[in-house]
This record gives sequence, structure tokens and C-alpha cells, in this order.
Amino acid sequence: MREDWPGWASPAVVERMVKSGVAKPWSHQVRAANLAHSGSNVIIATGISSGKSLGFLLPCTAAIAEGGSVLYLAPTKALAADQERKLAELALPGVRAAVYDGDTPMEERSWARAHANYVLTNPDMLHRSIVARHPVWAGFLRRLSYVVVDEAHHYRGVFGSHVAQILRRLRRVCGCYGAEPRFILASATTATPAETAQQLTGLPVVAVTGDGSARASLRFALVEPELTEKTGEQGAPLRRTATAVAAELLADLVSHEVSTLVFVRSRQAAELVALAAQRALADAGRPELARRVAAYRGGYLAEDRRRLEQRLRSGELLGLATTNALELGVDVSGLDAVVLAGWPGTRASLWQQAGRAGRSGRDALAVFVARDDPLDTYLVHHPDAIFGQDVEATVLDPDNPYVLAPHLCAAAEELPLAPEELPIFGPNASDVVAELVGRGLLRRRPRGWFWTRRERASTLADIRGSGGAPVQIVDEDSGVLLGSVDEATASSAVHPGAVYLHQGFSYVVSALDLESGIALVRGEDPGYSTWAREVTHIDILTTAREERWGEATVCFGKVRVARQVVSYLRRDLRTGAVLDERPLELPERVLESQAVWWTVGPDAEERLRDEGVELRGAAHAAEHASIGLLPLFATCDRWDIGGVSTALHPDTGLLTVFVYDGHEGGAGFAERGYAAARDWLRATRDAIAACECATGCPSCIQSPKCGNGNEPLSKPGAVRLLDALLEAA
Repeated sequence: MREDWPGWASPAVVERMVKSGVAKPWSHQVRAANLAHSGSNVIIATGISSGKSLGFLLPCTAAIAEGGSVLYLAPTKALAADQERKLAELALPGVRAAVYDGDTPMEERSWARAHANYVLTNPDMLHRSIVARHPVWAGFLRRLSYVVVDEAHHYRGVFGSHVAQILRRLRRVCGCYGAEPRFILASATTATPAETAQQLTGLPVVAVTGDGSARASLRFALVEPELTEKTGEQGAPLRRTATAVAAELLADLVSHEVSTLVFVRSRQAAELVALAAQRALADAGRPELARRVAAYRGGYLAEDRRRLEQRLRSGELLGLATTNALELGVDVSGLDAVVLAGWPGTRASLWQQAGRAGRSGRDALAVFVARDDPLDTYLVHHPDAIFGQDVEATVLDPDNPYVLAPHLCAAAEELPLAPEELPIFGPNASDVVAELVGRGLLRRRPRGWFWTRRERASTLADIRGSGGAPVQIVDEDSGVLLGSVDEATASSAVHPGAVYLHQGFSYVVSALDLESGIALVRGEDPGYSTWAREVTHIDILTTAREERWGEATVCFGKVRVARQVVSYLRRDLRTGAVLDERPLELPERVLESQAVWWTVGPDAEERLRDEGVELRGAAHAAEHASIGLLPLFATCDRWDIGGVSTALHPDTGLLTVFVYDGHEGGAGFAERGYAAARDWLRATRDAIAACECATGCPSCIQSPKCGNGNEPLSKPGAVRLLDALLEAA
């Protein structure tokens, strides 16, 4: 529904908007703009392509006309650059916009600090270069009227928890300059937008959820790749891979000149899908179309990413295989189809990715291709779990002490931290400050707590949970920097012998130096892919909550997890068959995190043994399947979590199955699993039982992450074990 422009909006701005094609705003845009202009903090949580940006541009430009400034926060560089491009095209009067990120040259950074009144940045730069260096931003911060947090649903887990504390530091620093900016958040539809926004900002927020925009129709197909005659580990039947099917669909759609995005789950998959589609088009005698297909992912150099974005916008590219880097609001209007190769982690991400198609108002197509994975298989057989459900609530925990501690240190370095300011940072701040004093990181003086070290406190916070500085990937023959990978992923992605793909070219890693942060690669096409294997040990530190289900027990608490990449598999690219396994010697990684775990009790174990259930294989299979199904109940990806199972754990003295958050201090996912334990474990049991395989396969109980080569596993044992657990419940 269209409404009149707000009476307070600048006539010059309205005129530019009308010239750009917006005759009148939608009702939700007007409501959000009026709320923000009247002094409320607002979150606009409406559908894809509903014009959320106009909802925040109207109050922001009004504030700039009165001498204020605006800080726009995006989770990615691409989105900030895209927003700056749109502002330049609109040429709004009085708006001096500048992108301030890691790709911005030094002279442009200086101009932004001195002259810009609309600064577009990301959480990393806000953390390290704006809040931490606030004196050089004093003029901008003194006039700060609005903070726009775009794609707010992206701020979840550990990353979202860090961003929440960065925003609290920003509020505190603005206060020292006499400013009290209002917050406008824009988000895809979420279950609890007001609560999520309040967790992020620490302030009361009003939600605008009624979407008044017109919607094009979207046809949605669910595809389960067919079983092949090939078998994998333990003789399990193999399906065609989701990436192979997605590449085939991409080539077919591009051959009909249908502009298409394919979302994949890894950087390597983006390269593989693009390469396979290019080959298929070339083999079909369409080399001119093969040149209009490319890959897009993190790790590319900035100039390469901008070039690909421009080629996509201009229509030069017809097909693009991408990671979730293009899930966000980068303007790629004109797309006709989206293919999702694997579940993107949440229903919110599913609709966000599918909504990339049809943005020019035309009807569109979305195709979800299931991976050979418990969750994907469950969803294609239970479509009501996708289409009949609300999107998930965003999970974050700003009070996580592992998140809170480095930000309290940074806050104390920015300005002496006074006792009366601690409530800004949450209820745990006093206890964490006391711990930091005990560690010698903070010192109490009459004016408050001070940072004691010479290094910058902002370097303590690893806000994206990467686990360390990025590892640079260098061509050993030419010395050219190809890209980077985060340190936590390096052991599995660029270990010695790993196959690394970059813009259609294949490399093999010859050396990895984690201390220096360098991986050396050489150009080679070996005809196989590689997959790292990891072993994990877990200890219970504390039990925070416990629920008895008859003989069974379900618990939630703190754990210590030790992980180590010990080997890697080489798989034939054509068949997926395992060629061999090669050992690796890499350092162990240790984290303290949160976990949900369950036991069934000694009498139940004895009854299961009497029935012939092999308990180790049953627990192992139940662990794999429960990891695969947890993303249906928490806003996580299976790669955000891990698991351990044992027929006799030393801390419980019983068969125990653990699922833990794969981030230091926890991310809230295991806690969500504990809260939804009955539904989660029931879905896990049903997914295993419903799978058409006889003894277990990747669609139900086998895991690509398993450090034990998916041995031992017992599909019927897992069903009986979960039955015993659920009967007790």
C-alpha cells in the first residue's frame, strides 16, 4: 500500500526519489521513517526487496540537512560499497557519503574523517578504527544523529555478540561528545525482531513488520539428487552431489539466457560449480556463454570482487556461483533464478537467498538442491518444515564472558571505565572487570579502570570468531598473493597436500606455516579433491542445567574441547570415491565452550545390549544425525557446531552424546538445542528411521566431518537408542 511522503521530508530529497522511480513510499517505509524521526529506535523487518533502505534514508537525510551525521553499518564490504554507489546515483542534496573499510586508500580515509557526513563501514572498522580511535572522529561523532544497522539478522552467534558490544562502546564514546544517536535497523523477517534489536543495541526498539510492498510470484522447487550405483564409506549408497546438480542447472539456465545465482556452502564449491558449468557450456558449443559464468566468494582481492559485482549488475555475467557473500542486500536486480546447493543454515537465509531473484518485479524461480545430509534430506521429505514455519529467532549472547572481556578492555583504553558505566555492557560486566583486574589487564584508579598494556586492546577481540589472523595464500612460483583464509580454517582448508581452487584454477598446497600465516601453493590439476579429518576430545567443566527424563538425563553446561586435524582424504573428482587417506601433523586447537549432552542410564543401556544394540555405533550415529538436525531448531549451520559420542564418558560414567558450540565461550546454539531437546531429538530419530537406505548413508547418519571415518555406525541402533531416550521423556 502506497502512502504520501512524510511532511517533514526534504522536498529536494523527495524530488530525487520521485525521479529515481519512487512515486510514493510504501506504508512500512513511512511508518519506520516517522518513528525514527520522532526519536524512537526502530527495526524494519519486512520481506526481501521491500525497500527498507528508503525507510532509513528519509530520516537520515533530514538529520544531515540539520547538520547531523550518519553512520551506516553493513556486515560486508560489498554491501557498504553498493549502498555508497546508490547514494551517488541519487545525488541527494547535502549528503557527502564515503566508504570507510579495509579497502579504502589512506587519503580517502582522511577525507572521510574530515568531511563525510554519511560514513558507510563494517563492524571490523567500527571496532578497530572508529570507536578505538574516537578522538580523530570527534567532529563526526559529536554530530552523530543515526546509526543504521543493515541486514541486522546477519548478526548472530559469536559475531552478533561481538557487534552488540561494539555498539555499546560506540554509544558510550558518543556520550562523551554529547551525542545520543538513534538506531535504525533493517532486517529480513525474523521471529523476534524487537528483542533481537534490543540485544544488539542495548536499547528499547520498536519493530515495523507489516510489509506494504507489492510482491512478484516465486516458484519454489525442492530437488533430491538421485541415488547412483556408486557406494561410499562402509558401502553406503551415494547420491549425485548437490554441487554437480547445481552446476548442471546453472549451465542449463544460462544456455536459455536466464540470469542465475547459485548459492553454495563453501569457497571450494563456488569454484567447482562455476568451472563445471563453464565446461558444460563449452562442450555444448556455447563458449560465448561459458565466458559469462564466474565464481564469487570471500578470499578474493577487493578489485576482483568489485569487478565481478559490476559485471553482474551490467548483465555481462549471466551465471554466478557464490558463497553467502551475495546473500545480503547488494543490488543484483534483474536476476531470474536462484539455485541453493544445500540448506543455507536457517529459514531466514533461505528466503534471503531465494529473494535475490525477481528483484526487478518479474516472477522468479528458486530451486533448493538437497545435499546428502540428514537435515537436507529431512527437509525435502518434510516441506512443511520450510514453508509452514515462521523464520527463526536470532541467537546471540552479548553477556558471554569471552566476548565481553576484550570489549571491556577496549572500552577502558578508549576512556577510563567508571563503575556507573558498567550496566551499559550487561549484568556480567562487574564480574568480568574483576577478573580482568586479577589478570593484570585492567587497573583501578580514582577515575575508573584503565588499560594497562602497550598494545591496542582492540586487537584482543576476534569479532568474526576466526580464531586468529588470516593466513595468506601465495603462489610459490610467481609470489602472487591469491587470497586468504582465516587461521581457524587453515588446518582443514590449506594443509599440506590440500587442493585449493581459485577463480577456476586448481592449486595444491606445498607448505603451511601457521606461525608466519602463509600457505604456499603451486598450480596443479590433480584430478581429485581433498577433505580434512579431525579428532575431538571433550571434558565437562560445569553443568548449568539438567533435566531428568526418567532414567535419562539431558544437560547443558560448559565443556573443554580439544580438536586436531590428523589426516585428509583424497576423493576422485568424477566419482567421489575415496582414493586414500594421508596423515598430517598439525597442532591441537583447544576451546572452552557450551554443550548440550544426554545419557540414557545404566538400566536402559543393559536393555539395549540385550536387544543386540551396539552402543558405540548407535551413539555415534545419533550424534551425527542430531548435529545435522540442530540447525532446524537454532539459527546455526552444522559447521558452527560439533559433537562427540562415547559408550563410556569418564565424567558421566555412562554412554553420552555431546553437541557443542564451535566457538570460544559458546554461541547460544547448544543452549537452544537444550531448550528444544524433545522436538530436536524426535526429528533426529524420525529422520534416521525414514531414510531409504538399509544400513546408514550421508543422508541420515554419516558425516563428512567425522574424524573416525564414520566408524562405527549403527542405523538401527541409533533409532533404538533415541527411542529409549524419548520414551523416558
